[in-house]
Amino acid sequence: MIQLLAPSHWKDYELIDCGDFEKLERFGNVIIIRPEPQAVWSKVLSPQEWHKLHHIKFKGRSATSGEWVKKSTSIPDRWHIEYKNPEAAIKFRLALTSFKHVGIFPEQAVNWDYITQCLKKFKTPNPKILNLFAYTGGASLIAQAAGADTTHVDSIKQVVTWASENQELSALANIRWVVEDALKFVKRELKRGKKYNGIILDPPAYGHGPSGEKWKLEDNINEMMRDVVQLLEPEEHFLILNTYSLGFSSVIIENLVKSAYPEAQNLETGELYLQATAGPKLPLGVFGKFCKA
Repeated sequence: MIQLLAPSHWKDYELIDCGDFEKLERFGNVIIIRPEPQAVWSKVLSPQEWHKLHHIKFKGRSATSGEWVKKSTSIPDRWHIEYKNPEAAIKFRLALTSFKHVGIFPEQAVNWDYITQCLKKFKTPNPKILNLFAYTGGASLIAQAAGADTTHVDSIKQVVTWASENQELSALANIRWVVEDALKFVKRELKRGKKYNGIILDPPAYGHGPSGEKWKLEDNINEMMRDVVQLLEPEEHFLILNTYSLGFSSVIIENLVKSAYPEAQNLETGELYLQATAGPKLPLGVFGKFCKA
C-alpha cells in the first residue's frame, strides 16, 4: 500500500512556506530560511512576508556549505525543542551548522510515531532496537523513551556526541553509542548471532565511514538490506527504511524490502512530506516499513 505521510501534531515545528528552492520553517520560537532543492515551484507568501517573518537565513557558499545571517545578535546559535506523541516525549538541542542543517529532520516524526506504536504492541520486555545512520538520535531517543533497549550507530563522532547530549536533555539513559560504518557493524552483529526487535535505517545518498569506507545508496543498499533483515527477531519485529534520494521511488523501496525479506507482514511504502501552512506539500523522502507483533 503506497501512502503519503506527514507529521500532524508537532507544536514545536512548522513549515510555513516553501518554493523557489527555499523553505521557511519555525523550530520552537526561531524561524529560519534555508535552501531546499525539492521546492522547484513558486513561493506562496511574498518576499516581504518571508523577510518579515524570518530570524535567520542560510546563505550558501556552495551546494554543501555556507553561513547563517541573523537579523539580530540576540538570536541564539543553539536552542531546544520538544517532540511528544501519546507514548513518549523527547527533546533536542538545535544548532546552526555550516552545512545548512540544524540537527533534526522534522519529517521523521512520522517514523517516530510508528516506532512507538509498534513497541506498544510488543510483548517482549525491553525490546532491542538498532538505529543505523542514526544522526542526532531522534529515532533512538523515542525508542528508548518508549521502553526499548537501543543501539545507536553512526559513522560521525560529532553527531553521536550530539545525540548523547539529546539523551541527557531528554532525561534518558543507557542508549548504546557506536561510532562505526553501518554496514561493517551489521556484518559483525551477524557473526555474533545478535537479534533485534526493531531496526531503523535512514541512509544518506553518499557517505563515508570513520576509516574511509565509502557508502553510495544505489550501490550498497541491497547488500545492507539482505544483511540487516537477518538480524530481526522472527516473532516480534519492525523495520523502517527511509531514503532521501532524488532517484529513488517508493516502488524501488517496495522491491528492495520484498527481495530481502519476502515474509514481511503489513508492508507499507510511500512518501514522507511536510505540509506547509501556506499550502504546498514538500516531499522529503520515500519509506518502507513493516511490523509483526
